[in-house]
Amino acid sequence: HAVWVVLSEDGVDFYKKKTDRSPKGMIPLKGATLSSPCQDFVKRMLVFKITTEKKQDHFFQASYVEERELWVKDIKRAITCIQGGKKFARKSTRRSIRLPETVNLAALYTEMKNQDEGVKELKLEQENRVFNHCFTGATVIDWLISKEKARNRPEALMLATGLMNEGFLQPAGDLSKEGAESGEQAAFLDETKALYYFADSGFFCEGYSSDEDVLLKEEFRGNIIKQGCLVKQGHRRKNWKVRKFILRDDPAYIHYYDPAKADDPLGSIHLRGAVVTAVDYVPDAKKKDIDGNLFEIITADETHYFLQAATDQERKEWIKAIQMVSKSGK
Repeated sequence: HAVWVVLSEDGVDFYKKKTDRSPKGMIPLKGATLSSPCQDFVKRMLVFKITTEKKQDHFFQASYVEERELWVKDIKRAITCIQGGKKFARKSTRRSIRLPETVNLAALYTEMKNQDEGVKELKLEQENRVFNHCFTGATVIDWLISKEKARNRPEALMLATGLMNEGFLQPAGDLSKEGAESGEQAAFLDETKALYYFADSGFFCEGYSSDEDVLLKEEFRGNIIKQGCLVKQGHRRKNWKVRKFILRDDPAYIHYYDPAKADDPLGSIHLRGAVVTAVDYVPDAKKKDIDGNLFEIITADETHYFLQAATDQERKEWIKAIQMVSKSGK
């Protein structure tokens, strides 16, 4: 399940939704240990584990390497602070960098993200890696000055550091991460080699990574729209097997898995421009093998997939969800 997680000075609180008043649960960090990357799920990427003092394991999965690293870094700092009897606090930005009280960082961030007037998200290459949806530190500083948010580079740098410390801008590459993690004071770098991204953007990085995690492929980036088990006809042997299906929106993909093993998908179907319809029968299936609640996906490259839902209602829901994604997703 996706949960909204808040790191407090002595624990990790998690909520069903961001807007909930009270947490669904709390993991105390006193005496806890953190393992990352977590090897308990060989095939699950980007997992880290918090083991409490009472030896209870809690697993979290981030959506990309950079996000996991940020959580791991802060949770480790919190655990270290508790051990040393200190209070953990992500430094108050305003005090540490003397930001004027009148500056509204959230409003500034919204303006910076504006499609037409804001900072443009680019695809940038660095050391065999491709960073999607990001921009350079120098671009941010130029933008702040050109929009008269700051009079000069040092002033703009103070605003950019504020945006980074408050989590609006995130460091993307090694250089910007070193700056963000350097010493007492996180530094935003006014450089063309330092890369950053908007916290709630579609940022992802492909290619070589120093992490042992393989970076998630483009096709896993969409939001999960629907998941569940369906019976699928095999392409070669035409036999029918229960498979777990996960439908994602943008890019539009459906992946299917062996339900007994939660590892890599057995295959994926690219749904952009696909046609999905309810069918009464499958051309080469024996009636006794398979009957009722059938539907067919025909992909843009004319591959046919035959699937069976457990009930008519479920078939309707899958068809509706797949149709929606096939029209809107990449």
